[in-house]
Amino acid sequence: MKLAISGKGGVGKSTLAAALAILLARSGRKVLAIDSDPNASLAGSLGLSVDKQKTIVPISEQISLIEERTGAKVKQYGQMFKINPEVSDIAEKCATIHNGIALLVLGAVKQGGSGCACPENIFIRALVSDVVLYKNDALIMDMEAGVEHLGRATASGVDLMLIVVEPGQRSIDCAKKVVQMAGEIGLKRYAFVLNKIKSPDDEEFIRNALGGNSVIGVIPYSDQLRLADRNGKSVLDELDSDILKRFEAIMNIVESGKR
Repeated sequence: MKLAISGKGGVGKSTLAAALAILLARSGRKVLAIDSDPNASLAGSLGLSVDKQKTIVPISEQISLIEERTGAKVKQYGQMFKINPEVSDIAEKCATIHNGIALLVLGAVKQGGSGCACPENIFIRALVSDVVLYKNDALIMDMEAGVEHLGRATASGVDLMLIVVEPGQRSIDCAKKVVQMAGEIGLKRYAFVLNKIKSPDDEEFIRNALGGNSVIGVIPYSDQLRLADRNGKSVLDELDSDILKRFEAIMNIVESGKR
């Protein structure tokens, strides 16, 4: 199972990604979680301590590795370099293991814009293609607000994109843009998860705005989730049974659709 999770910043992408990754790991699956959002927060949502998080070096900052595999110096222009660098060992070599989940943090490419043809970007795109198309692990990708790390070939390996939406117009506008961008690369399998819902009016507002698009889960606003983040706990630690069941229901729907 390979899932990409997107939506506007702050809507709860990392919360959903972490919850699904933890549930998959608890069921005995081998899980690879990738944080490809420049504002990386998946490690905290998985419950890694602050000290453990500080030991994680994002892939985009592993300069010697990128230079070795691409054959080019980072931040130098006019170079020839490999456009298909060897990356098949990176997930195993560079992942941080926590409670049965292997976590890779991609980091942000700071040179020349997100779409630059620089060694860092080429390396990260090759890595994403490898884990999506060739690895057999259960894969959860916490994306930025779009599909930046996915290409047309890679999109074919994603089973489903989950788009997280909160009750706000900017979040809805971003969700619709993500759908458009996903369609442009051929990723047509998507569904919505509504988050931070405080009332039936919140839910109705989003559902009306999304029209007939598929909503597979509704997560209410939760002080428990907020406190878990503040206290350095995973998103499922000390969670009441109602909200836990909602995450489990989303997982069940995703898995039944995969079958």
